[in-house]
Amino acid sequence: MSSQPTRLFELLEHSRDLYGRKDALVNKVNGRWIRYSAEESVLLAEQFALGLYDLGIRKGDMVGIVSENRPEWNFIDMGCLSLGVVLVPLYPTSALDQAEYILNDAGVKLFFVSTEELNDRFKSIYPNVKSCTKVFTINNVEGMPFWKDVLHAGEKLMTEKPGLIGDLKAAVSPDDLATLIYTSGTTGEPKGVMLTHANIVSNVVACTQVLDITPGKDKVLSFLPLCHSFERMVNYFYQYSGLGIYYAESMETIADNLKEVQPNLFTTVPRLLEKVYDKIVGKGAALKGIKRQLFFWALNLAKAYNPEKNQGIWYNFQLALANKLIFSKWREALGGNLSYIVAGGAALSPKLATVFTAGRILILQGYGLTETSPVISVNKVNRNRIGSIGPVIPNVQVKIGEDGEILATGPNIMRGYYNKPEATAEVIRDGWFHTGDIGHLDADGFLYITDRKKEIFKTSGGKYIAPQPIENELKSSRFIEQAMVIGEGHKFPAAFIVPSFLQLTDHFRRKHTKLLDNYEMIHNPEVIDLLEKEVARVNERLSQTDKIKKFRLLHHEWTIDSGELTPTLKPRRKVILQKYATLADDIYANEDLEI
Repeated sequence: MSSQPTRLFELLEHSRDLYGRKDALVNKVNGRWIRYSAEESVLLAEQFALGLYDLGIRKGDMVGIVSENRPEWNFIDMGCLSLGVVLVPLYPTSALDQAEYILNDAGVKLFFVSTEELNDRFKSIYPNVKSCTKVFTINNVEGMPFWKDVLHAGEKLMTEKPGLIGDLKAAVSPDDLATLIYTSGTTGEPKGVMLTHANIVSNVVACTQVLDITPGKDKVLSFLPLCHSFERMVNYFYQYSGLGIYYAESMETIADNLKEVQPNLFTTVPRLLEKVYDKIVGKGAALKGIKRQLFFWALNLAKAYNPEKNQGIWYNFQLALANKLIFSKWREALGGNLSYIVAGGAALSPKLATVFTAGRILILQGYGLTETSPVISVNKVNRNRIGSIGPVIPNVQVKIGEDGEILATGPNIMRGYYNKPEATAEVIRDGWFHTGDIGHLDADGFLYITDRKKEIFKTSGGKYIAPQPIENELKSSRFIEQAMVIGEGHKFPAAFIVPSFLQLTDHFRRKHTKLLDNYEMIHNPEVIDLLEKEVARVNERLSQTDKIKKFRLLHHEWTIDSGELTPTLKPRRKVILQKYATLADDIYANEDLEI
């Protein structure tokens, strides 16, 4: 094997040979952490590949999987890659009609489902996927073929034909398709992004040049879905670098797992960091007397932090004291061993990044899309600019189009959308991938996003509104959980706001005001008055045309299951606008009479 891997399964072989990690892949089963070494991982992947071969699966065939994060996900993935088979992952939260569309569009021949619960959820669509000959479960489910049957068949074939796995691997080219990842999208049917071994390997190798790690030694906690391109590529990066990957038991246990694992880094999306921050501030607000004063003294110091400016001996002394008294507890809650956090998938509020950075919790924001394997740019430990999405990674080029759109080219750009040549031609023109994001590069090479091209709208007065920065400002209030700015074709921007019901309950409990339920909360005059003040505070920081003139409170949080969020927690704007069309009509009912 060459020193520089060119195919994805070589990343794991590289790690085995160079680092021999004993805890390469780890998850918790029945309260115990179960460890798989790099050597075991390679062997299980090869056995799985041969098991697929024994079933008649050949290079270029499609295999589907729906599973939570677990080591078996990797064995199946690496097994498919070793055979030149294309893995098609689904989100466990995928709507059934979308899952059925994806499996049929890809023409999957086998489907792997992790648990009995997921099997029960998806089994109604199995008969509708005519290309699929068999469904296996990863957990042992009565009446279902078991994934270990594939392993055992492969183990037998490995003994009978010891040279076969080498021959099968040798037939896989770096330019062969590695995976089809279907974009969730906020509108329209999913599109299958075709990524080759070379696409993703280029991204992995580039990230090793910019992310500061200790190869063979560091540990990470993984909890973002492996079916998403960001966490998938990052897992390859971890494996290539010989890091120990510990999978969180669930999204609900992340706090406990962080304390157990004490990782050196993890990746996340801004939405989860917002929740962590709101929870911390809520606990601080519940303190009494001197403890409460100390908490908000520290928080206000952090809000005033500027990493690019020395604010003097007195400020530095106070911040060091705040770190010792207050922020040290934040770091302990995150495991106490973090070097940094990588955030991607959506815009991160600069205010949030500033506070965490002041508390010595470094957040490196990055940027990319499924179509770009996925990373285009990312901040570095020693070159981090809050508010930016970092310098462009090695081997990738970026330019800004005439309309401000970010364009990218490089070895990470997808082959195209599966079965959709017209859609491919729309986004890849003259060798440049059109991201759909509006942004700019500063003089030092840091990339910035100002908004999504398709989300910018025009008011009836001809003013363009970029909703995302306004929404981030609104969500910086601990009393606002979610927000969506509306107003296309109208005189002024308005907003749908989902309050933080937990924070409101705590706040009014301390004022001895009892609120019974969410619906009562959004109609309570005191709550409305509080939210009006929060919106007014945000409006002070906005230009005249961006100010939110009206808003309506919603009584439930947007979720993936309700169809209002994508699996990566972005709002489906069209769905939300349709669902709350009556509220939008109410907001703009008398706009002709308003100035």
